[in-house]
Amino acid sequence: QVQLVESGGGWVQAGGSLTLSCAASGTTLSINTMAWYRRASGKPRDLVATITSGSSTNYADSVKGRFTISRDNGKNTVHLQMNNLKPEDTAVYYCNAPDYAAWGRGTQVTVSS
Repeated sequence: QVQLVESGGGWVQAGGSLTLSCAASGTTLSINTMAWYRRASGKPRDLVATITSGSSTNYADSVKGRFTISRDNGKNTVHLQMNNLKPEDTAVYYCNAPDYAAWGRGTQVTVSS
């Protein structure tokens, strides 16, 4: 079992930055891929970024060049640095460990214009 807890959400003006963090606990030794998803109000949950244990990354087209995913395997954490935020980035952001079908409860990010 893996438990995930997100932090770092909040309110920011357009053009601003936020960093989200996800702390994993439990059976974390075999976690390979970690991911961030988001769900805007009234929309389905969409993939934002993924990172493997070898730090290979993948991003949704909508965030490429603005968001950076990183991980600290020693601390079992994954981060999402979000720069040049836009109002359309407003959503609840979720951490995911697909190997364990584990999800965090989410953290709200609100970007005002």
